[in-house]
Amino acid sequence: MSALARYYNHAGCKVAGYDRTVSKLTEELEKEGISIHYEDDLSLIPKEFFDQKDKTLVIYTPAVPKEMRELVYFSQNGYNLVKRSKALGVIASGKVCLAVAGTHGKTTTSTLLAHIMTSSGAGCTAFLGGISKNYNNNLLLSNSRYLVAEADEFDRSFLQLFPDTAVITSTDADHLDIYENPDHFREAFTTFASQIKNNGFLVLKEGVNIDITGTSAKIYRYSFDKVSHFYASEIVIGGDGIITFTLNYPQGRIEGCTLGIPGWVNVENAIAASAVALLNGVSPIKLKEALATFRGVERRFDIKVNTPKCSYIDDYAHHPQEIKAAISSMRNIFPGRRLTGIFQPHLFTRTRDFAAEFAESLSALDELILLDIYPARELPIEGVTSKIIFDKVRIDNKIQVTKDELMPLLESREIDALISFGAGDIDRFVKPITDLLNRKLGL
Repeated sequence: MSALARYYNHAGCKVAGYDRTVSKLTEELEKEGISIHYEDDLSLIPKEFFDQKDKTLVIYTPAVPKEMRELVYFSQNGYNLVKRSKALGVIASGKVCLAVAGTHGKTTTSTLLAHIMTSSGAGCTAFLGGISKNYNNNLLLSNSRYLVAEADEFDRSFLQLFPDTAVITSTDADHLDIYENPDHFREAFTTFASQIKNNGFLVLKEGVNIDITGTSAKIYRYSFDKVSHFYASEIVIGGDGIITFTLNYPQGRIEGCTLGIPGWVNVENAIAASAVALLNGVSPIKLKEALATFRGVERRFDIKVNTPKCSYIDDYAHHPQEIKAAISSMRNIFPGRRLTGIFQPHLFTRTRDFAAEFAESLSALDELILLDIYPARELPIEGVTSKIIFDKVRIDNKIQVTKDELMPLLESREIDALISFGAGDIDRFVKPITDLLNRKLGL
């Protein structure tokens, strides 16, 4: 939503909007001249949007409750009202669309792909689901014919895109409040694959099992380290967690590749992004240079503190498989260290549907600090609290706390390696935690 706001603002439109809470991102948008309010109150909307109804486009995300008063007003009073995904689809239709879909990894993969296209000189316009640390933005603007889009499966949003090249990183079931069951979830990805344009490309992770008989795209598979069309070999992990590898692709090998951020999961995402870039004409030399200069995405395996005495990583992970992969990457980077995780579950429905899977993934920690559920758009569900995860976690060192209790708890603890997970408002704690740990380290 914020990238769309920036896009239209840059195009010279008057842009205003609502968000539930103030954040670093909304503050930046306000500095850019976008009017934002934080109460569901029609009187807070600038007057010109009522005076110039015929010139007003209202874009909304399905994450907003249907009963929101502002949304109801625009719906009942004949405004041009479209979902976020439709607006993005219209913009993408005029470009060579490179779309990245999947339950996990799509933000890092799409951001890295945008960086490769930009750094190589091919250029791109990009709508990203996170803030690129290379560009300090989630929107890249260019006169290039290429557009990189993060293709979000929530509410079947990605079915508004008809890409020239698409990546599918994973199809682990999620959003079952929308899809009802895993079969319907995978069917949406099957439809997405069928929408790739004739003579296009589908880059599919090894192990992803969807029906691809309906796509006319040429299909390539990728993997972290298993032999495939695109995969890594000669993998070496440095003392700082940075990985050097050889990238194997159908036309040859690119030796001595280094990704600018640590974690085997990120290298896997880099293989996918590299596949799309190579298929769209980026040279191996330019690709290798871009991989080395990638600085990552805020809240995606984002290293905030890294010393031999104490390390802290923040991650957006809010699905059991994402948590499992992030913990695995931390174990890989920080072998032998005591790993503490702070997790804030996101949504009552996701907690209800995946409580056992969350507990299984979190049991790979040495210590768990569990927060209450962040509800987002949802109303409470009877009997569904973070305790249904907590009770199933198998480790002894676990504790449930409120957000108010979190910082005092961390103040009293000795932290070795720490990771915070979640898609809710846990991001508000990242700076206080970073500051606390730096103070304890005397930095």
